[in-house]
Amino acid sequence: MTRQPLVAKRAEELLDTSVVSTAPVAGGDIATATRLRLSNGQMALMKTLAHAPDGFFEAEAAGLRWLASVANGVPVPDVLAADSDCVILAWIEPTPKHQPDAAISFGTALAATHQAGAAAYGAPHDGFIGRLPLPNKTCSTWPEFYAVRRVLPYLKLARDRGAVTDVEAATIESVIGRLAALIPDEPPARLHGDLWNGNCIWGADGAVHVIDPAAYAGHREVDVAMLHLFGLPHLPRVMQAYLEAHPLADGWEDRLGLHQLFPLLAHACMFGGGYGARAATIAARFA
Repeated sequence: MTRQPLVAKRAEELLDTSVVSTAPVAGGDIATATRLRLSNGQMALMKTLAHAPDGFFEAEAAGLRWLASVANGVPVPDVLAADSDCVILAWIEPTPKHQPDAAISFGTALAATHQAGAAAYGAPHDGFIGRLPLPNKTCSTWPEFYAVRRVLPYLKLARDRGAVTDVEAATIESVIGRLAALIPDEPPARLHGDLWNGNCIWGADGAVHVIDPAAYAGHREVDVAMLHLFGLPHLPRVMQAYLEAHPLADGWEDRLGLHQLFPLLAHACMFGGGYGARAATIAARFA
């Protein structure tokens, strides 16, 4: 039984309970993750990051609480504590088994989360996508928000970092003026905002839990497009259950690429590689 003194001490300060043991958790790309065994028998996950951007963990905690407030919505871990240097969450015991019933329940729950909605596109506070700032100032329409808060800022950054060529950038920019005609009008949905396979935990309790949100109010096809971009076990079952609960407008499968532009550009900013070229190839289909 091991115990990292500094990590345990900080957790004890925030939780007002003693930490019996700690253990490193693999898999985090940004923060350092540690599993805590508390004296009350509860297990928790503590995420820390040296020199975290201002509001980094507070934004994660706020997003989780916002998603958790939806009755019958997607399961998220309880936030036990959050501060500028860390966040502590209830532990979710994972399982390697991807049960079809869990996928069906997840699709229904995601529909409920989206239907909970919000007053306007955006969020009261800016957030983060990975380590990158995520502007969330509200807009009255989704095409405007998607253009000026999602696609264009990350296109500029990707271009500045050499991850997108001038020709690729021009192709992506050519789609911006057509967004209102291409995307069906819908009220704001309550989004996870970074809903890829790595942020979905198949729990031993038989449910799919979501973590690490970049939560805001937007078009629900954003979450759907993200799930399709990087894949998810039993995704057809997820979508069947989702569509039964909350049907999407006709042609949603043909529009997936539109809402994949933002995550691809964010990945281009963070990792370079071929993400920028892939975004341009998709954009060319809609130009």
